[in-house]
Amino acid sequence: MRAPRRSVLAGFLSLLGEVLITVGLVLGLFVAYSLWWTNVLADRQAATRGDEIRRQWQAPAPDRPAEPGALDTGDGVGFLHVPAMKNGEVLVKAGTAPDVLDDGVAGYYTEPVKSALPWDATGNFALAAHRDGHGAKFHNIDKVRTGDAIVFETRDTWYVYKAFAELSQTSKYNVDVINPVPRESGRTAPGRFITLTTCTPVYTSKYRYIVWGELVRTEKVDAQRTPPAELR
Repeated sequence: MRAPRRSVLAGFLSLLGEVLITVGLVLGLFVAYSLWWTNVLADRQAATRGDEIRRQWQAPAPDRPAEPGALDTGDGVGFLHVPAMKNGEVLVKAGTAPDVLDDGVAGYYTEPVKSALPWDATGNFALAAHRDGHGAKFHNIDKVRTGDAIVFETRDTWYVYKAFAELSQTSKYNVDVINPVPRESGRTAPGRFITLTTCTPVYTSKYRYIVWGELVRTEKVDAQRTPPAELR
């Protein structure tokens, strides 16, 4: 009479094993989608929009804004280059909501603190991007060191910043890090700053990782769009 019981138990364990394998496969596919396929889709989208921006820059003067970024229609205001992150060029648009950042771009803050733009006389050009999935443009933010170049490219100007401080972990509610004068960086007077923000630890959104830079010079874009020395 014991054999049937063992048979029922064996059947149950076999069914449980199949269920666990199926759940594991589903979770594996979800992780692959979240961390790989969303990157593929976002990179394609960002590349397409980036190409559109560059075509607009080449358009005759009457067909484009008089100043870079004067009209932010959602297409983007320029490209961020951070060699230490090894992430290529990153299109920058207005806003930091998921529907913006999920397209594989960086966004400048419009709230709760309004970001300055690079061509403003003073202020903090504060940016956010994903660290994993959806292009993961700031995945390697922890590779940026003091003195590393952070370059922003517009139609007619290269803005060259140098990183000078970082904060490896802070509350996601800490908006002081993107203030016009980011005092947590050690600066106490107005200047022309850039701030990069993203989630940390990797694959979570519990805290924020911050890198600050300060403008050291600008260069006019020549006909060949020769990049500044920091990008060669």
